Amino acid sequence: MIRRFVPVYLITGFIESGKTTLGLTVLGNERFTNGGRVLILCCEEGETEWDDDSLDKYKGVLVNLDNKDELTTSKLADLDREIEPTCVIMEYNTMWGLEKLDEITLPRLWDWAQVVTTADATTFDNYMNNMRKLLTDPMKTADMIYVNRCGENFNKSSWRRQLRAMNSAATIMFENLDGTVDDGITDEDLPYDMKADVIRISEEQFGLFYVDSMEHPERYDGKVVSLVGQAWKRREFPKGFYYFAREAMTCCANDVAPCGWVCKGERTPDNKTYFTLTARCKMVQGPDGQTALMLNELKCERAKTPREPMVNFVNL
Repeated sequence: MIRRFVPVYLITGFIESGKTTLGLTVLGNERFTNGGRVLILCCEEGETEWDDDSLDKYKGVLVNLDNKDELTTSKLADLDREIEPTCVIMEYNTMWGLEKLDEITLPRLWDWAQVVTTADATTFDNYMNNMRKLLTDPMKTADMIYVNRCGENFNKSSWRRQLRAMNSAATIMFENLDGTVDDGITDEDLPYDMKADVIRISEEQFGLFYVDSMEHPERYDGKVVSLVGQAWKRREFPKGFYYFAREAMTCCANDVAPCGWVCKGERTPDNKTYFTLTARCKMVQGPDGQTALMLNELKCERAKTPREPMVNFVNL
């Protein structure tokens, strides 16, 4: 069997901040593990354990590293030859310092796939006041910041702003006590005025509006928005409908596609001309049962080409 790219998921955070629980979620999802053997590098033991049942069920191979001197380039190379993993989960000890990771070279097929930092909402304030550097250093370089154990009175909006100030690109998620997960975004967190008669979306905010409308279509139901885009033709659309969108790089330079919404209106599809669309949003249910946002054209006006034609997906 020819081995392919081996994703390495690095999970950082203070002890008992939920690293193992998150790691078990990754272990149980074949979209992350590619269905083969999963090497788990555990650099500290917390409240939750990597239980034998989960390891057996999902082909996990647990290797405990008791001190940072054991985490070496040669050690990783030996484990790669011995186990031949299709995925690696590293539960890292934050007390070792992130600079330790700069000292090692990953095996040839391995590469960092995602860096996630976990935090416990019940101890967040205390750690921020007393051990700020140790808490925030991993957050500054994380792809995702995952705050768990959020009670009803946990001010997600306030914490989101603080976390966003540390890391403007990371995805920020909150796990509630009932197990549900949300992004904690409120109307007040959005950069455009949600209370305006017409919500004006700037060209730089197009990607943000797209992502938020996909995740929270109910937020915009019945509201009027104004933004610049193009009318794209879709064969499956009946007369009187078009795809209002802009091109976006969804993965890499070779993966460019229009991102937008179904729009009901009389505009003739023309993906070379930009125009300002004023439309009323309507939440609809698709054939698959999923809810989505549809736009109802109210007014169209010719517009200039955006300074950056390619959409930028900037996180809140």
